[in-house]
Amino acid sequence: MRRTQGWIAAIAAMTMAAPAAAESILFVGNSFTFGANSPVMRYRPDLVRDLNREGIGGVPALFKTFAEQAGQDWTVSLETAGGRDLAFHYEHKRREIDARWDVVILQGYSTLDAQRPGDPTRHAEAAGSIAAMMRRANPRVRVELVSTWSRADLTYRVPSPWRGRAVTAMAEDLAVANAGVLRRFPEISGTIPVGQAWNRAWAERVADPNPYDGIAFGQVDLWTWDQYHASAAGYYLEALVIFGKVTGFDVRRLGEQERAARDLGLEPRLVARLQAIAHAEVTAVTP
Repeated sequence: MRRTQGWIAAIAAMTMAAPAAAESILFVGNSFTFGANSPVMRYRPDLVRDLNREGIGGVPALFKTFAEQAGQDWTVSLETAGGRDLAFHYEHKRREIDARWDVVILQGYSTLDAQRPGDPTRHAEAAGSIAAMMRRANPRVRVELVSTWSRADLTYRVPSPWRGRAVTAMAEDLAVANAGVLRRFPEISGTIPVGQAWNRAWAERVADPNPYDGIAFGQVDLWTWDQYHASAAGYYLEALVIFGKVTGFDVRRLGEQERAARDLGLEPRLVARLQAIAHAEVTAVTP
């Protein structure tokens, strides 16, 4: 009897320790997803499946790296095209993306509409169309819409609806637009507050909000050299927010020696602060 109980306990322990079945996640987006103008773009493409076969690692590869360290089994795929909006992916990439996925991450154009900056109409309709397509393939799919960051060039230099406003305004407007998309299309599960996390990083003096007047000592520039796309630190923060929102994992547990951060050459103290900001934004608490 005692021997039988021992076998039962051993089997139970093995069952509890066994990893959950792999979940699939697809990233659909543009340069803000593939990590343009930074080392993130070519980071570990071996970890992910690029449906366009362009050798991209990008934010999806960071997600996969976090997952491995968190003990989570995800199969990660991406379909990205620089300078394109969600309507492009729906109109021209359906053959690549129309499949059964557990989670789909949608990231649209940085100004919502390239021809009418700030107008959410085209963005919303395309997001809704993609979400409906994904639900036909898997009625239980989770579709998340990324709210991206403010662009410094459009805030400080280039004529735009955001020129002369607070640097946080563009991200806030994009988040409001995405909230409207959710109300219109219940097929979309939620939004991912990447732009709001950038705003938090500025408020907490982790990042400098104006790269045109120099970067304050002890702070980091979340943009890269074009003041449009993200730096390695900016994309790292994006990946943290996405991973935390999708999985519910407390990204602070990754620690300041997190593998991808080391590979990208990010300062350990900065890594810990970015993890705290991502966790705070995802859980809407003060770190």
